[in-house]
Amino acid sequence: MIERPSDPATIARLRGLCLALPAVTEKLSHGEPTWFARGRSFAMTADHHHDDRLAVWLAAPAGRQESLIETDPARYFRPPYVGHRGWIGVYLDVSNVDWDELAILADESYALIAAARKH
Repeated sequence: MIERPSDPATIARLRGLCLALPAVTEKLSHGEPTWFARGRSFAMTADHHHDDRLAVWLAAPAGRQESLIETDPARYFRPPYVGHRGWIGVYLDVSNVDWDELAILADESYALIAAARKH
């Protein structure tokens, strides 16, 4: 288990969502806890990586990124490096993280990445 000093309880809860999925592994990538399906990352934390925010970046189905950002830009954002591929950033340092929605996003991300590896 990899711990980060900024908010261990939030990271632990995110870890639980990700590791509950089949055959998921966790390791550090770019200094951040990252979860992998079939050797490819599907969720990675961004702990003050580019700003002063704690977030997770997740692969998302086509159109999902734009929809979420338009609906709630205080909660969702286009992450650097992977945002152009449709990944969505979710802030984890907000007072009311929607863990049910985050579980759905993690499931979608996992499904996209795991399925892509089968081909």
